[in-house]
Order: sequence, then structure tokens, then C-alpha cells
Amino acid sequence: MNDPRKHVVIVGGGFGGLWATRALASADVRITLIDRRNHHLFQPLLYQVATAGLSAPDIAAPLRHILRNQANVEVRLGEVTGIDAGARNVSLADGEVVAYDYLLLASGATHAYFGHDEWADDAPGLKTLDDALHIRRRVLLAFERAEAAESEEERSAWLHFAVVGGGPTGVELAGTLAEISRKTLRREFRRIDPAQARVRLIEAGPRVLSSFPESLSEKARAQLQRLGVEVSTGTPVASINGEGYMLGAEFVPARTVLWAAGVAASRLGALLDAPRDRAGRVQVAPDLSVPGHPEIFVAGDLAAIQQANGQPVPGVAPGAKQMGSYVARAIRARLAGRTLEPFRYIDYGNLATIGRRAAVVDLRGLKFSGFLAWAFWLAAHVFFLIGFRNRLIVMLNWSWAYFTYQRHARIIFGGRAEADDAASH
Repeated sequence: MNDPRKHVVIVGGGFGGLWATRALASADVRITLIDRRNHHLFQPLLYQVATAGLSAPDIAAPLRHILRNQANVEVRLGEVTGIDAGARNVSLADGEVVAYDYLLLASGATHAYFGHDEWADDAPGLKTLDDALHIRRRVLLAFERAEAAESEEERSAWLHFAVVGGGPTGVELAGTLAEISRKTLRREFRRIDPAQARVRLIEAGPRVLSSFPESLSEKARAQLQRLGVEVSTGTPVASINGEGYMLGAEFVPARTVLWAAGVAASRLGALLDAPRDRAGRVQVAPDLSVPGHPEIFVAGDLAAIQQANGQPVPGVAPGAKQMGSYVARAIRARLAGRTLEPFRYIDYGNLATIGRRAAVVDLRGLKFSGFLAWAFWLAAHVFFLIGFRNRLIVMLNWSWAYFTYQRHARIIFGGRAEADDAASH
């Protein structure tokens, strides 16, 4: 292709990559957006798919559809397997080599098991739609297996749900699982009472939601306990297998363990000759470029950069969006022969929902919890969904769930082989 415009290659169609792509809509560049999946995912609501509150299309949209009116973008479905910074190209799994003038890596993060990757099969994490559908299948099958169990011991193991990790994802999962067992499934089984399910949230640190002020952490704990969640802090999980987990010196039978305890940066960071932190994130320059390679940028969960207060920029959606938009401005500045001020993260606050009418919000020092926080959380998440249809469908589904306690996506289908194996133990 003999196109005189500079070629910008963006790897990752998440918040960082998509926001950069859209911010370059009017720039005199051509863009190739590469992602292993064909959709943009609104990750903050992924737990709702995992717990049968929403369907996959409610929180995802095809990248080609989102960018259909942006003429300077070509969307490619592919996996980047190599980066040659000297030659300025990336290699794809199918053998194709794509040259670039500017490269943005925004490929996100994956699960981190702190050196115990063998736990992954028995304690799935939640990062993709595949993960969410897998978890939903395991959760719903657990109630079915409990109904068919021949002994009280077996039934109890199937009705024990453990969530490892007391951050926002863990809190949201645990609170929703408690609501499902106590409200949604009421009167649907004959041999078991779903309300007797044990939901346990396990946090190795001293408190849940450690990124929130301590007062809100305590309110979150209290709201979880009111929902029926058993909150365990201060003791890490020592081991996990298909039969249960070790907490301290005690083995606890549990057939459903979910992982929300840690993340690691995408493996693409290791393809760069650049310093990385312990989580594998690339330590970038103040303009989000890779030291020694000003034409390569990193954004989102893959980038390690500090705020003005010395704290790292958190791996949340607003941070990724701000980084993506900044990289677009930086590329525009380079094309115009200008320099740009260093990236500055604007912290808009922290939100976490716990369950029906229960949430905590830390909004630049303004702290509140309960119903008001839940309503604020709901409005914020619906507002930032991409596409009018998604906003409308999510509002209708949540309205229905609010008044009926029903979760419409409780269909067991598909699934991975290991889910079937786990269910047959």
C-alpha cells in the first residue's frame, strides 16, 4: 500500500486502545487496530455476566461496528506474537508482519496466581467474556449438583462458594452470589434450600476494598455481612484444588472457588526491551513512551507510571481511557513538531457495588454508601456503556431484576471441558 500517511498500529481494543483510536479520528494518519477478539468489552460489568444478570452482548460491542464511521481505521482480528522495535514492525500469529510508524500497546492484564498457576483450573478468574460464561456455568451447575447430591457432606461442598480477593471484583461477585442464593433461586429447588449456600469472601490483607478509605471498607464489610456473606480477612489461601481450599491450617470443602486476588500485565510487555515492574507492567516515560523508543507507547494495565502523589496510576477504566486519549494527543503533537506536557492522571474516585441497594463511593473525598451510592454506581456504569441499545437493555434488565430479584441469563450452555469434569467429581 503506497499511503503517505503515518501508520499507527494499536494493539488492544479495550479502553486504552479504543479511546486512542477514536481520538485520532480526524488525524492525518492511518490506523490498524489489532485485537485477539472482535469486540470491545465493558469490563466493569463483567461480573454481571458471570452471575447471570446480563448477557454477553449487553456489555460488549463489535469493534468493527463501533468504528464503522471512522474511515482511517482498519480493524484486524489477530494475535501479536513478536515486536521488532528496530525494524518497527509487529508479527502476528498467522505469520503476517505489520510495519508501523507509531505503536501503542494497550493489551491489558490477565490473572496472577502469585506463583501458583496450578490453581487456575480450580479457581477461575474474571477478565474476558469466556471467563464470565465459564464462571456462570460453574455457579449454576453447583446448585444443580447440590440438588442431586446423595449425602449432606457432598451437598454442603457444592453449596460453598469461595471468592478469593477482597477488591472491587471480589466484593461484587460475593455480594451477587449471596443475592442469587437467597433471593433469585428461592422456591426453585425441591431437595435443597439455596438460601443455605455459604458464600465466603477471603482477603489476605486486613480489610476488603483496601484502595478505599478505611471507613468505607468497614461499611462494605457490614453490607456484605447483611447480605449473608462471610468475610474472612488477614489469612491468605494456602492451596486450592478441585475439592476445596486451605485457609491457614484448615481444609474447607468447596466445589466453587473463584479468583479475584491479583492481576499480571499482558505478556506483550515482555516482548519489549524495556524495564518492567513486578507485575510485568512496562515502566514508561512521562509521555507514556518506552524509554529509548519514543515511537512506542504503552497504555492501560500494561503501563507502570506514577501519579503526582507518588502512587501508581491504578489499573481502572478511567486510567486506561485517559492514557489512550493522551497517546493520541502525543502522536498529533509529534506530527506537528510539538512536544506535549507529561501525562497527568485525574482521579475521579472509586466505586464498588456490593448488592441490591448496597455500594460504596469515594468521590474525591466525598464518601457515601448504601442506596445513594448504589444509584450513583448504576447511573455511572450505564452512562459509560457504548451504544444506546446496550444502555437501554441494561436498564431494562436491571429494572426487572430490582423489582423481581430475577436474573434473566440463567441458562446453562456450552462451557469448557474442565467445567464438565469439575461438575462430575
